[in-house]
Amino acid sequence: MELRKDPITRSWVVTGDDAPEWNPSREPFCRFCGDAPMEPAVLSSMPAVDGGPWSSRAVAHPAPVYHAEGEPDRRGDGIYDRMRSIGAHEILVEGPGHDRQLWQRSDAEIVQFLLLAAHRIQDLKGDPRYRYVCVFKNFGEQAGQEFAHPHSSLVASSFVPRRVLYELRSGREYFKTKERCVFCDIIAQEEKQRSRIIEERGDFLALSPYAPRVPYETWLISRIHHASFEQAALTRMPQLRDLAALLRRTLNRILSVADAFHLVVHTSPNPRSSETLGYWRTIDEDYHWHIEITPILGNKVKSYTFKEVYYSPISPETAAQRLREGPTGE
Repeated sequence: MELRKDPITRSWVVTGDDAPEWNPSREPFCRFCGDAPMEPAVLSSMPAVDGGPWSSRAVAHPAPVYHAEGEPDRRGDGIYDRMRSIGAHEILVEGPGHDRQLWQRSDAEIVQFLLLAAHRIQDLKGDPRYRYVCVFKNFGEQAGQEFAHPHSSLVASSFVPRRVLYELRSGREYFKTKERCVFCDIIAQEEKQRSRIIEERGDFLALSPYAPRVPYETWLISRIHHASFEQAALTRMPQLRDLAALLRRTLNRILSVADAFHLVVHTSPNPRSSETLGYWRTIDEDYHWHIEITPILGNKVKSYTFKEVYYSPISPETAAQRLREGPTGE
């Protein structure tokens, strides 16, 4: 497997003919449950909050796309760029229970999961080969869920994903013009208009973005400015209980209208990986970590895009109202 860059969109793509030939659905056991005959390679573990062996833990992916050995070896191929798929590929097991999803767990357990994610991001950012560390969750068959056991995924890569690069560029340009964080200004406007806020919990908001890519797209964002999720989580641990409750309640709302979803933690890139790029120079002031959730509606399995223009047949104001009135799991 290797990484190749599209010279037009500037996206990196993992490709190759040596992909692991492995399908977890064909295994007669769950490798993340306690009675599994094969113990996964545990990288980090969080203690249980109400008995049990552990609350959440990070394990090595059994068939990783990215590998930690060696250097990226970025090189030219005519007009193209390619490099080795150097990185980290981990599974964040959300709990020992096979059928107890994240939004069915207690707030204290979700706090432990958030701390696990923060610790793993911080640890991997210590490696200057990795420019970005992404934590994400694909839930549901239509979202490409990989394992039946409740889990999220973590990938550390030698490049910054295109969506995050767009945010970095926009945040930097906005800050150059106004000397303010665009995300902070979004929060201020949403609090003033109130029509797209779904719920407030302590310093955290759940809101429907002004220009959603899909129906019921939802962001979780903190009023307190910080570029890095992991640093905010590890330095403001008492406030994590509010984020945990808001995440749990929001996911219950999402699943009342959708069959599946993608969840991605957007945090700042690794500042150690490249001090020459302009995005890193003002990133503490112009970037703002947040969580993006894009639901997949059962009657809208087809792409929501039309010639690269996103299409959402439900306005964010209507979506926010319906989600406010939706079940929270309590």
